[in-house]
Amino acid sequence: MKSTYFLILVAGLISSANFSDDVNPERQWSQYRGYLSSGILDEANLPDSWDLKTGENVQWNIEIPGLGLSSPVIWDDKLFITTAISQNDKEGLKEGIYGDIGSVNDESVHDWKIYCMNKNSGEIIWEQLSCSGIPEQKRHPKSTHANSSVATDGNYIVAFFGSEGLYCYDMDGNLIWSKDFGVLRSVFFRVESAEWEFASSPIIYENKVIVQCDVMENSFVAAYDVKTGEEIWKQERDEYPGWCTPNIYESGGKKIVAINGYKHRGGYDLETGEEIWRMSGGGDIQIPTPIIGDDLIYFNSAHGPQSPILAISNLAKGDVTLNDDQTSNDFVKWSVPRGGSYMQTMVLYDGLLYNLNWNGQLDCYDASSGVQVYKEKIGRAKSFTASPIIADGKLYAVGDEGEVYTVDCGKEFKILYENKVDDICMVTPAITEGTIFFRTQSRLIAVSKQ
Repeated sequence: MKSTYFLILVAGLISSANFSDDVNPERQWSQYRGYLSSGILDEANLPDSWDLKTGENVQWNIEIPGLGLSSPVIWDDKLFITTAISQNDKEGLKEGIYGDIGSVNDESVHDWKIYCMNKNSGEIIWEQLSCSGIPEQKRHPKSTHANSSVATDGNYIVAFFGSEGLYCYDMDGNLIWSKDFGVLRSVFFRVESAEWEFASSPIIYENKVIVQCDVMENSFVAAYDVKTGEEIWKQERDEYPGWCTPNIYESGGKKIVAINGYKHRGGYDLETGEEIWRMSGGGDIQIPTPIIGDDLIYFNSAHGPQSPILAISNLAKGDVTLNDDQTSNDFVKWSVPRGGSYMQTMVLYDGLLYNLNWNGQLDCYDASSGVQVYKEKIGRAKSFTASPIIADGKLYAVGDEGEVYTVDCGKEFKILYENKVDDICMVTPAITEGTIFFRTQSRLIAVSKQ
């Protein structure tokens, strides 16, 4: 039976972690894909090349027990990562492009853990066991039981393990509160026996923890007080199972939660949970995170007959669903009916929108008009799962077999460098000043100029 470790401290407890005035939140990689999931950190000064065998430009390289697809999250000098350690599951990850929908048959006891490390040395500062037991849901061969990245605001760290619960710690690793949502059935909606495991990451914004739980029954989006775990609002959603992480944008002085979806894509008032706008359509297995820029919210998805890229005005309200013969309307500035990615979140940089596909095709669009600038194949890698990120005008794309391609940002496609991390790698990297972090199937690697 699953046993969970609960420690509920006094409501309103002030964390012992100190929020340093000289830490700029916008330059912290504080959630999946960094600040507002942008996937961008300029003035990073990353190396052009590295070699794991010789140690060239490798700051540290350590083994991480268990399996996890959560991305590293960084605040100041602390790096956070999660994992699920099985007593029996030795199958690992299956990379590549394939259509298998079945689950990994493993019912062994797992330990769900969060690690806090010194980002400069890889030394473990603390580790916490959040939960132990047999997973409530099985995983896909390309999934794990620790898919969701943590979120931090410099005072608290929130980790989400799906059916195994939501956990909030202070920066010293003390458990502040936890929540059990019961079984969250992250399955293929057409074949409910195909269990793929939960993957939506939490975000923290203005002292609120936002979670998106699109599952087979009782889907919802909700906000909780980061200090106490008290529910602020919760909205039910009529939606197929999805694996999207929410985002935040601003409109007319209001902060709005942007949610990707198939039956119910839309925006919710951050303070009240009131639905601001909605639309339907797109890929019916929704995974990518919406991204924000230039008064637009960009969405993509791909599965089934539809694979759109959508640019939605931040002034959107009501039902903005496109008619069958439309590619735009009053609030949809532009759309591309086919071209969105199944797995990857897009990245917006200097007026250009980059969309990486599973097969390594990189599509570049003018972000204001939707006009395609180019469509090119990146290198010889067979498949890509990780989302692209950008630093100092260079786009990093990671192939499933550990190939790392650096592509010049701009209107002309050019591969600048090719490197490797020598292991299966399906996790979006993280960036801090001077260092890029890669999580492979078994290791965490820090690459920086030496």
